[in-house]
Amino acid sequence: MPKDSQHLDHLLADWSYSSGRVLARQLLGADGRELLQIRVDMGILQLECSGRPDGVRPEGFDTYYDYLLSLSVDEGESFQLDMEQCNEVDREFYQFYHRRICWLALKRYAEAMEDAQHTLRLMEFSSRHSPDKEWTLLHERHRPFVMFHRTQAAALVELEGTDPSRAMDCIDQGLEELSQVFEKHDASDFFEEDAFVGKLREMRASIAEHYELGPTLAEQLSEAIAAEQYELAAELRDRMDLSAGEK
Repeated sequence: MPKDSQHLDHLLADWSYSSGRVLARQLLGADGRELLQIRVDMGILQLECSGRPDGVRPEGFDTYYDYLLSLSVDEGESFQLDMEQCNEVDREFYQFYHRRICWLALKRYAEAMEDAQHTLRLMEFSSRHSPDKEWTLLHERHRPFVMFHRTQAAALVELEGTDPSRAMDCIDQGLEELSQVFEKHDASDFFEEDAFVGKLREMRASIAEHYELGPTLAEQLSEAIAAEQYELAAELRDRMDLSAGEK
């Protein structure tokens, strides 16, 4: 093959990079399988749509996380990652980040939610079995960002199914889980000013306004308790329990 046929000039020229934007597209491979591509500063990344984004099956497993789970079965909580495994964990975090933002840009919210969930499971595992506190903190500081993507995607899945009330429930649950993370890291004082918390609250308010939704049962319950309307609070609790049982 002539060397000049290996350059990417025509691909890069046909798809210009734009700073600050996620440029993603779907296409089919030579064998007809679905692929994703994302334009980055100095090139184009191509990702598989199922399994690991690079298409590799680590030691025969779908993902490196699945492989690590298999290693930890015998040792349990005493299992500890070595540095080579830490590097592989970092690779998987990086790959799933790129695919997650592709899914979000392409409005494939269910897939974005699934990839965010994978990242959070891997983060939980790696933090629990980490050999180094600083390495753990490098990942933990990204947890709110991943949780924000998961919550955002979950709410948008419900909106696609035309259930705005469930979308607001997803956001409320996401905010509660974020609050717990801040509390765990003794950072509760910074929760209210966090950018991701603000974006989720803006999203919630926008949904409520667009669909003309009144206060949720949880909000009505809080208001009833604050006003010492305990009979109404008990009624609202019963309605919430009934609603939860129906879901």
